Amino acid sequence: MSYGFKIIVEGDYACFTRPELKVERVSYDVPTPGALEGMLKSVYWKPAIRYVIDEIVVFHRIDFANIRRNEVKDKVLYSAVKSQMGGKGGDPCIYASESRSQRAAMVLKNVKYGVGFHFELTGLKNEQEEESEKKHYNIIKRRLEKGQCFRTPCLGCSEFPVKKLELTEEFDYSQIDAEIREMEDMDLGYMNYKVMFDDGGKPLNGDWDQPRFSDRASTVYYRPHLKRGVIDVGEYREELRC
Repeated sequence: MSYGFKIIVEGDYACFTRPELKVERVSYDVPTPGALEGMLKSVYWKPAIRYVIDEIVVFHRIDFANIRRNEVKDKVLYSAVKSQMGGKGGDPCIYASESRSQRAAMVLKNVKYGVGFHFELTGLKNEQEEESEKKHYNIIKRRLEKGQCFRTPCLGCSEFPVKKLELTEEFDYSQIDAEIREMEDMDLGYMNYKVMFDDGGKPLNGDWDQPRFSDRASTVYYRPHLKRGVIDVGEYREELRC
């Protein structure tokens, strides 16, 4: 049995980056399921569940803006963090003035999406009973109703936070922009579905108290169609390609 939800998400800007245009960021026309899963994990996440996106509704017309952003080109070294935590020195910091790099980006603006999703039990941490499903369902529902999250949900990139996220019973498809509805059937081409890690969410060392996960992953793609403003993600799930 799966427990489903429908939410409305709004934001001033969004960027769902095309991997083939990584240096100068260019957004896909619509959200990727993986980005929406990450947004939901900001609200609630446990190893025992995984989110599955079923439907994406694009309410506002697809509109882009060109901006320039300051980014840092370096990453904090794991070895430096480990060294400092062990009392052996190390400098686990990035100095923006030395690492700053200005890049162009083509991002979406004034976005509003409907997201239909459900969650499934992963079987991790011995949570496989019906009571566990009900427990997670009630927690997710309560957190969505109250607007709770443990970090700010974002639309693709962390600098583009969600402005509004609310639970709804049904989507009002009449609110979809007329320009979107007139498109009828828009082939979006091959899109990033999500990034899947080789460890499957399980610690390689089998220790949940001091877990060690894999950093190896593969990107999964799919080819959705936007039909009168709606992407039926489930329709394409069997056609996923690595």
